[in-house]
Amino acid sequence: MASTTTMRLPTNSTAVTESFPRRNSISGFISTRSSSLHSKSIFLRRNFNYRSLNHNLNLRRRSSFSVVKCVSGKQKVKDNELQQQEATTSLSSFAPDATSIVSSIKYHAEFTPLFSPEKFEIPQAYIATAQTVRDTLIINWNATYDYYEKLNVKQAYYLSMEFLQGRALLNAIGNLELTGPYAEALSQLGYKLENVAHQEPDAALGNGGLGRLASCFLDSLATLNYPAWGYGLRYKYGLFKQRITKDGQEEVAEDWLEKGNPWEIIRNDVSYPIRFYGKVVSGSDGKKHWVGGEDIKAVAHDVPIPGYKTKSTINLRLWSTKAASEDFDLNAFNSGRHTEASEALANAEKICYILYPGDESIEGKTLRLKQQYTLCSASLQDIISRFERRSGASVNWEEFPEKVAVQMNDTHPTLCIPELMRILIDIKGLSWNDAWNITQRTVAYTNHTVLPEALEKWSMDLMEKLLPRHVEIIEMIDEELVRTIVAEYGTADSDLLEKKLKEMRILENVELPAEFADILVKPKEAVDISSEVLQISKEEGEEDADGNHDEVEEAIAEKDGTDKSSIDDKKEELPEPVPEPPKLVRMANLSVVGGHVVNGVAEIHSEIVKDDVFNAFYKLWPEKFQNKTNGVTPRRWIRFCNPDLSKIITQWIGTEDWVLNTEKLAELRKFADNEDLQKQWREAKRNNKVKVAAFIKERTGYSVSPDAMFDIQVKRIHEYKRQLLNIFGIVYRYKKMKEMSAAERKESFVPRVCIFGGKAFATYVQAKRIVKFITDVGATVNHDPEIGDLLKVIFVPDYNVSVAEILIPASELSQHISTAGMEASGTSNMKFAMNGCLQIGTLDGANVEIREEVGEDNFFLFGAKAHEIAGLRKERSEGKFVPDPRFEEVKKFVRSGVFGPYNYDELIGSLEGNEGFGRADYFLVGKDFPSYLECQEEVDEAYRDQKKWTKMSILNTAGSSKFSSDRTIHEYAREIWNIEPVKLP
Repeated sequence: MASTTTMRLPTNSTAVTESFPRRNSISGFISTRSSSLHSKSIFLRRNFNYRSLNHNLNLRRRSSFSVVKCVSGKQKVKDNELQQQEATTSLSSFAPDATSIVSSIKYHAEFTPLFSPEKFEIPQAYIATAQTVRDTLIINWNATYDYYEKLNVKQAYYLSMEFLQGRALLNAIGNLELTGPYAEALSQLGYKLENVAHQEPDAALGNGGLGRLASCFLDSLATLNYPAWGYGLRYKYGLFKQRITKDGQEEVAEDWLEKGNPWEIIRNDVSYPIRFYGKVVSGSDGKKHWVGGEDIKAVAHDVPIPGYKTKSTINLRLWSTKAASEDFDLNAFNSGRHTEASEALANAEKICYILYPGDESIEGKTLRLKQQYTLCSASLQDIISRFERRSGASVNWEEFPEKVAVQMNDTHPTLCIPELMRILIDIKGLSWNDAWNITQRTVAYTNHTVLPEALEKWSMDLMEKLLPRHVEIIEMIDEELVRTIVAEYGTADSDLLEKKLKEMRILENVELPAEFADILVKPKEAVDISSEVLQISKEEGEEDADGNHDEVEEAIAEKDGTDKSSIDDKKEELPEPVPEPPKLVRMANLSVVGGHVVNGVAEIHSEIVKDDVFNAFYKLWPEKFQNKTNGVTPRRWIRFCNPDLSKIITQWIGTEDWVLNTEKLAELRKFADNEDLQKQWREAKRNNKVKVAAFIKERTGYSVSPDAMFDIQVKRIHEYKRQLLNIFGIVYRYKKMKEMSAAERKESFVPRVCIFGGKAFATYVQAKRIVKFITDVGATVNHDPEIGDLLKVIFVPDYNVSVAEILIPASELSQHISTAGMEASGTSNMKFAMNGCLQIGTLDGANVEIREEVGEDNFFLFGAKAHEIAGLRKERSEGKFVPDPRFEEVKKFVRSGVFGPYNYDELIGSLEGNEGFGRADYFLVGKDFPSYLECQEEVDEAYRDQKKWTKMSILNTAGSSKFSSDRTIHEYAREIWNIEPVKLP
């Protein structure tokens, strides 16, 4: 037995007291390798009754299937219900303690390992620990869905291309209220819980706020006991892992799955066919059939999502893709044509390789469209299968919207609409009207952006090739829409009707359906030629062999006082024919038309959606439009990531109920001036800053002072989020420092650590230039001995949820400085506010509501307002904008080469000129720069008064209660999905 020590086995009365040596083998620490199987099973049963657990799980599975199959046998149903109750009672009474957790970890290390048995080190400890937590989650998951099956309740299904989950271990054991027992168990095994948890890679299933919101929603749905599922794709390599080099951002593939994922349960028995290409044929029965093409399979991987202080555990079902075994061409392989032999397999698998593959090529566009259709088709097939199973022998499709609510998170899942129509009409045999009624009552759409590039448009030619049946259905939906528009606006005012059709149609640059072909035909301008001349030309057949109407032209010339030669000259001067614009499918318009609710994600955003983005639709269907201001889960974003602050809040409020009822945070307001609270508050903040200083040193090599203000902007790198405004402000600050003496610097500036984080999309050149510029500024400033700790600029590589959980509790100032009217909501601003961080920002997205809730005096506001933006851009295009001298000073300073030899002309050029793509400062950095600098001076002044600053910090936390995702989910459930909480007995 390869072990350095013999482990004493725990008994019921004796806990393990001897730690594992770091290089111990599994056989050594379990100490049963040389024992009999009998003694091993006794050991396991004594400490963790797996046989009983497995019996109960099997019992539950049998009972749930039996209830479905034996609905006519009353006695069998009663017996099954009794078994169900017994199993539930047995499972619900199971409460792991440290001793049973130790045994469970040992069990998984021995019997369900994802690693070799020679050693048990910290990565293996994480895997085994996660598997023990998953056991408990599976118990609760089975109980939850058995109960939902039994009650046949309506469920919400949340479809999203992103779920930015973050690490699961600490969140899961926190929600299960098992943090203490797990910490003790791992301590007995020689490890710290925190160190074990840090072994977990972030699940690479998202990028930014869209995916993080989806994950917060799942947490809240489970916590509030709402019946729901999440559906997404299981990306093998995620978006990318970001490295920062001397050349800026470098993208490499994510490796989050390389050591396996202990949280997922692969459901090989849950798979659905997905078809691409092929053709549509009409059968003898008159139905349309989609045949031929390329067939793949979508396979389910389930991730249990636990609620907080509840047994409810809901499901995130992720789809992977593969081809059938018979698609591997064995003959081609044996002939040496290896690539050709596995082409079908590779084409299927690559669908789930990468989140948002580059779409500048036709291959990239095709892959993205395949991803979106796979998500929609597999999820809907799964939803329908479960609906039919619950319905038993008699399926009433009219009840489908009474049992199913499908929420499309942005436009990526828009193909749900034609896909549901296809299934209902082509496969289930419903009429068009019935299918359309069911679809509209089932589907709802969340809009996340006003950016035109994010309101997806797909090439109709591409979609016709890839999804021919869906294009037919979309054309019919578009025809129905045209009919509605014509009925609403009539044909008397052809200009108005043309405007509405151009705005609202799903198909862009596509001729009107035949039924409406003549409604927009305008009379041509009458040519002043006598009817006699035209009649003569007609009667005498004056058209020559080349088809020219020379005599008619001469007659026209004579009438106009011109000669024929001038007409001929004009013919030769005609411009080249303009190519026809591409035919497009507007997914956002399809989402609005096909769903029963459209919601924005912040009050100001929802108003922009109604007044601008979808104004024509809002006027037609005002009842469709709602607001659902985003939220974040207070469990992950205060309770677990900031335990020091959480303890203080609980102490002063007098209860931990605020974790579930965040409105109780408002009680902190009455203590905001209390010196004892302020002292505790500052100590907690400084402790978090010390952790971040160590983290920065580890990740970047830079040393920062925890006594400086921590000023943070972490989010996706994009021009509208204006990281460029932030770094220009820092450059101005640095330049002013360099012009002062040491004493003047110290007097004039508060020490700051300016922290950036976020990924620039791989093909977004300007965003990558911004990353490069930030890192160049940091390299210069951080090595300047004259500046020292007065100013540091840090770019944290590979920003993700786990990094956010470290940075946000330590933040003192956070920057949410997007161009007004361009950020839909934001969710990081909510996380910062919850953690007592003051914010500098524009009146954009949820900033507006945060400022209202925390108080205007506790928010640093600057910049143009949303309603002013269009006018300011017009002013710029007319050449009337006069830049602030300080802005010009910064640009000149950058161009001087002080930050290195890289040529920043393209970056700075985007801020110059009055028009042109990539120029003209579209995001108004120059316009807002002066007010931004002045606002930063106010920040410095406020920070010098630490008593005032701490009070403002407390009031930010106290005012953040509205921004819990629990509140948001209650609103979705009540006002869109029409679902009720279902609490397990």
